[in-house]
Amino acid sequence: MKKFIYIPFLVLLAACAGKPKDKKAELDELKKQQADLNTKITKLQADIGTTDSAKTTDVSVTEVKDGSFTNYVQIQGKIDAQDNVTTYPQTPATITAIYVKPGQHVSKGQVLAQLDNSVMQQNIAQYEAQVSLNQQLFDRQKNLWDQKIGTEVQYLQAQTALQASKKALEAQKKQSALFRIVSPINGTVDQMDLKVGQYAQPNQTGIRIVNADALKVKADVPESYAASVNTGNDVQILFPDAKDSLVTKVTFAAKAIDPTSRSFGVEIKLPQRSSLRPNMTAILKIANYSKSNTIAVPVKAIQKSENGDYVFVNQNGVAKQVNVKSGVTYNGKTEILSGLKAGDKLVVEGATEIEDGDKIKVVQSAN
Repeated sequence: MKKFIYIPFLVLLAACAGKPKDKKAELDELKKQQADLNTKITKLQADIGTTDSAKTTDVSVTEVKDGSFTNYVQIQGKIDAQDNVTTYPQTPATITAIYVKPGQHVSKGQVLAQLDNSVMQQNIAQYEAQVSLNQQLFDRQKNLWDQKIGTEVQYLQAQTALQASKKALEAQKKQSALFRIVSPINGTVDQMDLKVGQYAQPNQTGIRIVNADALKVKADVPESYAASVNTGNDVQILFPDAKDSLVTKVTFAAKAIDPTSRSFGVEIKLPQRSSLRPNMTAILKIANYSKSNTIAVPVKAIQKSENGDYVFVNQNGVAKQVNVKSGVTYNGKTEILSGLKAGDKLVVEGATEIEDGDKIKVVQSAN
């Protein structure tokens, strides 16, 4: 019985599967579905277009103005004294006296320390005695010669002996002066580690003198700024430790590039200030580019593309894309060489969220 029921059912399925479909009817059905989809797509596009056209984007704008623009090179330097020297003895000897102490003001030529020159003093005493004797002999010979007594040769010999002894005495005194440490400048004793009885050596044992009344800032500028940083450039100097600052000009800019650091030195003379000391850190902002009657805008207002830079300006509530040519950028602002004019309403905040022709709403004026 089960077989009798099952076999006819299989035959019926096979007959239905083998029946060919009506292709024309199937095509008509697909066309109908396509028409329905096109209708829905058109309606949705219309709805979206209506919504987009009504959408506005909140932005902030700033009015473009002519003004000055300056670019600065910021580097670190340090304060140095224009007169900062270490004076040494010129001959080795034992220190017998020290006449100054650290912090004491000294004058140019002042003796700071004395070295043992006892042997030289004995020699000087002998030469002084010889000069005294030769002077007496010359005076007597001269009196005789004035009376036409004696020969001219005797007179000339006495004169020569006197002159020779005087020169020898002068040489001994100069030699004795080498046994002193003398200040070459006016200034203050900044460092001295000498002691009485210490054996002093040339170029090893000395006293440092600093003229704190004449200070300067020294710094090294990268080679890439060699064409734009020169003597006379404006410079702003900040002294963090002294909580002080000033505006002045570059006093000196070296022409030669250091082959190791690939930089060149600059110096700026400083006015006398009690807060400034040698070796203090100084932050320099050297003006290497300055232009008046130009336009500078915030960097964030400028967009970039393959075709160049552009900005958006507000034209009666509609964003208009304007191509611009950018120049130097410093401290968050970029100089605009062309594309904008004074009076344009530049979109700043929200510039990245709009496109050309979008409706915009100004909610804030940017500074």
